[in-house]
Amino acid sequence: MKKKKEKEEEKNRFHREYGAFSNVNYIARSIVKYEPILVFLIISAMIFEPVMNYLWTFMSKFVIDIITAKKSVKDLVIVIAVAFTVQLVFTLLREYQNSQRWWRYIRVRFGLLSLKNRRIMTTKFENLEDSDVMDCAQKAANACGGNNNGVEGMMHTIENFLTSLTVTVTGLVIMGTLSVPIMAGMVLIAVINFVIRDRVNKYTKEKIWDPMATWWRKKYYIYNTSSDFSAAKDIRMFSMKDYMIYRFKELHKTNLEANRKNQKIWWYVGLCNNILWFLAQGTLYGWLVYLIVNKSLTLGNFSLYLGTSATFFGYILSVLSNVSEIFAKSREVDDFRSFLDIDKDEDDKGIKVPKFDSYEFRFENVSFKYPKAEKYALKNLSITVKAGERLAVVGLNGAGKSTFIKLLLRLYDPTEGRILLNGTDIKEYDRNSYYDLFGAVFQDINLFAFPLSENVSMEISQKTDKDKAKEAIEAAGLKEKLDSLEKGIDTEILKIIYDDGVDMSGGEKQKLALARALYKDAPVAVLDEPTSALDALAEAKLYKDFDKLIGGKTAVYISHRLSSTQFCNHVAMFKEGELVEYGTHESLLKAGGPYSEMFNVQAQYYIEGNEVSEGGEGDE
Repeated sequence: MKKKKEKEEEKNRFHREYGAFSNVNYIARSIVKYEPILVFLIISAMIFEPVMNYLWTFMSKFVIDIITAKKSVKDLVIVIAVAFTVQLVFTLLREYQNSQRWWRYIRVRFGLLSLKNRRIMTTKFENLEDSDVMDCAQKAANACGGNNNGVEGMMHTIENFLTSLTVTVTGLVIMGTLSVPIMAGMVLIAVINFVIRDRVNKYTKEKIWDPMATWWRKKYYIYNTSSDFSAAKDIRMFSMKDYMIYRFKELHKTNLEANRKNQKIWWYVGLCNNILWFLAQGTLYGWLVYLIVNKSLTLGNFSLYLGTSATFFGYILSVLSNVSEIFAKSREVDDFRSFLDIDKDEDDKGIKVPKFDSYEFRFENVSFKYPKAEKYALKNLSITVKAGERLAVVGLNGAGKSTFIKLLLRLYDPTEGRILLNGTDIKEYDRNSYYDLFGAVFQDINLFAFPLSENVSMEISQKTDKDKAKEAIEAAGLKEKLDSLEKGIDTEILKIIYDDGVDMSGGEKQKLALARALYKDAPVAVLDEPTSALDALAEAKLYKDFDKLIGGKTAVYISHRLSSTQFCNHVAMFKEGELVEYGTHESLLKAGGPYSEMFNVQAQYYIEGNEVSEGGEGDE
């Protein structure tokens, strides 16, 4: 068993098997953490179930005994009245308990779901490009994606197990007064049923559903793309609807085949269950009839044992089925907890970055290769970004500029070499406190379906300084846009949630991203080619304006166009993953190397009024 477990974990390096006991304990602690009142509700359910299930079985016995003993009608009325009263009280209590229980389970699941969402947003950036990690994330999402899945399914199953157990124990006591061998035989048949179901549950998860993790990711991608506003133009202009539907159909063939295999397997399991049920009930009926014939059993007790046997056997099956289901749900909880444990050791790793008067970054013989890539994206890089300086990082597309920035921001760690912050390896620092050092603007600008103010602050409304956000928006060059909005700083962005949501042009998005960097007011500003939607002259002006706004802070400007190089202290020229030139703008022009050649080619784009321009959407 141990070797099999190790083999499974080796096959999927991110999967761990915690065991059913550990997972039940984890879910129980989660219930106590998020909804402790559920403990009381579950205990009350354990009291209600035996009473509700055996009440009328006993009442039938008492009624038959009263009739056969020819007692008074008054006795019969009293017994029935008591039964109805107990039934009414317990029914009302159980209904109230049910109304309080289900939504609390959902709240616990939402609490765990937030942990999953936090992990996907805090895991190492490189993990988002790792298919094994993303498969693990998809299985974790499935495990907390519904009322009967994984974590919430485990909660319901634990409750069902405990309530079924109390009914079964009560039945054991009653049936034990009839015949211990009969009772033992029914338990044995139920155990056989359980073993079959458990083995099949494990088999179908490992062989049918686990391999479907990639399928789910593909399905969500195709679905989201087909309804994504940003892809809508391409889908219509290139008549992609038939193609997208074709991809849907191809995907669903895989899903249908998996369901067909699963249903076929469980049909055989159902057949076995029915045969076992027939054996158990047939044996019991035969024994009860034998006792009646031999007059060693009264009609009242015959009714009691007959009614109890059906409930007892059903609940034995339920208990064992719940045990099997706990093992099945436990495997899904394994998926959930395995994902939460990715980078878990990183959560509290490292010290907080101290508040320095200045920040200097030094790359020492840094090389980097992307996961599963064969070639190095950066090779043997040594460079220093001094405190308060402006560094322009230039080069053609694919030269390694963005990789340099990802390493500087610690979105990736170097494959070789090290990066120092004021003489200390940045790996010594807590990632989140290190991220706080940077106000970064990337190539791909993402708007969020939140108010404009929160799109700038990147904080909830209670923590957003609207006046500061407005100042940042205006400083970034969006004053006219802001003035044109009826709701101003409170305008909802995008039409995903609100019909009156506002979208922005490419140039406006980039200026909004600059406003975010200004609002954050971090000690280091990083602009990673955020101006692709602007023409060359507009880009140059934006860089200069932004440079004035950040004052004496350190700034790194990345571009394949050279609009930022003339006002920067140093220029770093990258080519094919290597730093090929480093110096001031003037010194590199005099050197007549790759930088000089590139600048001379682009110089025409920065002459006001020149008819030749590099194009772009501008600021529309």
